[in-house]
Amino acid sequence: MLLSVYREALESVNGRRVVREALQDIKPDSRAPWQIIAVGKAASAMTQGAFEALGDKVIDALVISRDGHFAEVENEPRARIVPASHPVPDQRSLDAGKLLFESLERCPRNRHLLLLVSGGASSLVEVLRPGVSLELLQRWNQWAHASSLGIEAINAVRTRLSAIKGGQLLPHIHNETLALFISDVPGDDPSIIGSGLLGEPRESPLPAGLPDWIQPYVGRGSAGAPDAGATKQGSKARLRRRVVASLDQAMNAAQRAAEAQGLRVKRHDRRFSGPAVELATRLCHELALSTEQLHVWGGESTVQLPATPGRGGRNQHLALAAARLLVSHAGMALLAVATDGTDGSTPDAGGLVDGGTIERGTLDGLDVDENLRKADSGTFLEAAGDLVHTGPTGTNVGDLVLGYKTN
Repeated sequence: MLLSVYREALESVNGRRVVREALQDIKPDSRAPWQIIAVGKAASAMTQGAFEALGDKVIDALVISRDGHFAEVENEPRARIVPASHPVPDQRSLDAGKLLFESLERCPRNRHLLLLVSGGASSLVEVLRPGVSLELLQRWNQWAHASSLGIEAINAVRTRLSAIKGGQLLPHIHNETLALFISDVPGDDPSIIGSGLLGEPRESPLPAGLPDWIQPYVGRGSAGAPDAGATKQGSKARLRRRVVASLDQAMNAAQRAAEAQGLRVKRHDRRFSGPAVELATRLCHELALSTEQLHVWGGESTVQLPATPGRGGRNQHLALAAARLLVSHAGMALLAVATDGTDGSTPDAGGLVDGGTIERGTLDGLDVDENLRKADSGTFLEAAGDLVHTGPTGTNVGDLVLGYKTN
């Protein structure tokens, strides 16, 4: 039941579907030829939706995404497939950034430009500021992913290392342009999605507690381009933005799917954030004390990683921490999953746990506290038979947690 509700949530924000419907709703000029540039984990699905809506008016498409995320367009001759690295950028990410620049500069002025952006763009495409090396960028990303910093704090540093994030790409857009976004950030602000790849320039304060080695590269100047005011004024005439999928849409769809099965549902409006273990305690407590049978939460947790983490991601970590609390609660289950189908650096989406998870994993000789300490939740969940694997989903709107109890 929980997995079926999850599938309905994913379908409501699938990139192929939401882009196709958005373009039909907008009714773009059918006479103009179109060029597509898509960046993010959902780039392939979003591009396919555009092909279906615009038909032969699409001249070509540059599709930049993670390895293994191109199923929708791999047989489309108009699509140029460019795999890059996620969650830590590599040379392919820099090469993709160069291609992005070239595509914008070479796009004939008589074409309309369709830009499709989804979560993951921050790592998949990059052009570095002078003096910033790939090694420094990788070191920063590895440090940030191991920390407990939130996305806005991480983006504040990213935009200071980048020559295209935080509104700095806008001066390179010369065509009439429509930008469609799948949002994985709180507030669904295009200025934040993809580290502000297509956002307006904005001041972003640096977080406290940054390591000394990054300070020389971020301690001066703002996160926006030097001519931010002029860029902002000029961009409005040529660029329209629209968010076509968000976590709220997925949560609404989950609620409808559960209610259609006759369940009493509690949808939690406030996004969750913070350490995964603490969140597991809070969510299990809310589930145990409520009168509703199914709870829908959305947000993004954090995990402070050890020096050598094991297998897992923040959703698997949250699920395993919750499993410890469900041992004494028969008839309760909790599903913690990433909507993009990849949790952390693993190919698994998350975990589905109940009161028997700990016993099943322990039978394989594992200790739940040790696995949590080592950030090795995926190993325990696999032994318990409680990993959730979907493969690429064609979307990325954040994380979902669904809690269920029988009465």
